Amino acid sequence: MATTTMVVSPLATQSSPKNKRRLFAEAKQNSLQKLSIIFDHGNKNGNGGETTWCFSQVKGTLEDDVTEADLISCVEFNHDGELLATGDKGGRVVIFQRDPASKQCVPKKGEYNVYSTFQSHEPEFDYLKSLEIEEKINKIRWLKRKNQAHFLLSTNDKTIKLWKVSERDKRVTGYNTREEGGRPRDPARITQLRVPTVRPAELMVEASPRRIFANAHTYHINSISLNSDQETYLSADDLRINLWHLEITDQSFNIVDIKPANMEELTEVITAAEFHPTECNLFVYSSSKGTIRLCDMRAAALCDRHAKLFEEPEDPHARSFFSEIISSISDVKLSNSGRYMMSRDYLGLKVWDLRMETKPVETYPVHEYLRSKLCSLYENDCIFDKFECCWSGDDQRLMTGSYNGFFRVFERGVVGAAGAGGAGGRRGELTLEASREAAARPRQPLRARRVAATAKRKKDEISVDCLDFNKKILHTAWHPHESIIAVAATNNLFIFQDKF
Repeated sequence: MATTTMVVSPLATQSSPKNKRRLFAEAKQNSLQKLSIIFDHGNKNGNGGETTWCFSQVKGTLEDDVTEADLISCVEFNHDGELLATGDKGGRVVIFQRDPASKQCVPKKGEYNVYSTFQSHEPEFDYLKSLEIEEKINKIRWLKRKNQAHFLLSTNDKTIKLWKVSERDKRVTGYNTREEGGRPRDPARITQLRVPTVRPAELMVEASPRRIFANAHTYHINSISLNSDQETYLSADDLRINLWHLEITDQSFNIVDIKPANMEELTEVITAAEFHPTECNLFVYSSSKGTIRLCDMRAAALCDRHAKLFEEPEDPHARSFFSEIISSISDVKLSNSGRYMMSRDYLGLKVWDLRMETKPVETYPVHEYLRSKLCSLYENDCIFDKFECCWSGDDQRLMTGSYNGFFRVFERGVVGAAGAGGAGGRRGELTLEASREAAARPRQPLRARRVAATAKRKKDEISVDCLDFNKKILHTAWHPHESIIAVAATNNLFIFQDKF
């Protein structure tokens, strides 16, 4: 933050005490005005640094009759934000590409068009265990681009696949041994040698599987994460984490194993895992007990002994039957800088400094008003929902989902980010809704929503008893460089952007 120095005239030291006080007050007032100008100039919208969000696009049908296979199960931007991939419960991957014209507009628009659609996984059956393996896509992770093609990893419960997505806008004609349609030519009719030529053709996008990584997980895969070396990646299930090389499909190394000798002694499971964005030897994984472990692969081949343990002490007075369930971490994400880490439990978000293990440095309540509804949420199994979270490209904003089509955006460093165990205020927090109402008002600012925890509510609030728990926002993604966000609402993908 820029510092402002107050300059007092040397004559003031020779004046009367009254003049000294007057000159000092004038200098202080001028300094405050300068500081205010600097602060207002740094705020993009003049509203305390908050972003004004507006609707950009919605992808998918808006029909009320939604099939299970059409439900979106993951969302992921690639490293430059030009492509956006979604996976669904039907095993399909849909890739959207940024519209080039939308980037040239003034102001810019965050609009995407369908680029490629392919079937990534099929339903399978494990005959040895009499177990059905769903085709649902659990995670998608993009590799950094090295050539004209794009590469991504997709996984269901058991099998991970490396896909190559490439373009073909030229075709070769004038073959000697076959016709244009591909049929072989009669050798007796070949009387001259022709040189094949390359001609422009209609653009075709092809997706082909380059590697298939299978038969390495006994339990359901919940996470995959690429290493910063772009050569290895990890995959995590409920009890184990494996390390893979992208070029080797028949061998992986088990780096974490928390399976006890007696399964009756099992007390926790792995819920999420991720590599450090810059240090290729570090990774973190979270557990159902609300702990996060940081491991260093340089210490030992098997990382059963963690380097750091991040855990917030539980308040014994607030303990209840649901304490262990709601403290389970559903997602963990390291910041782009690698200094901070964000974890999502059922009721809120926590930001941790990797240099401090004892408590989070920031706490953001997502839907604290549901604490009084835990009993009914337990009965309808909503308490076991796994909400994801994501960072903005500059690490200054956080986003995660909630119920009733609501999602939350938090501005870091403003009022509303409470200290450890505290409660946030209104400023710096936004509750927005992904709905058809937003789609009917393109380029208009989204209306902030509020939920009343009690029966008494204001005119612009919705009662907690009126929330629709079937409309849940579990998956979100943030553009790596711009204020563009993607929100998965059942079978629809909503894209919102900053109102530039």
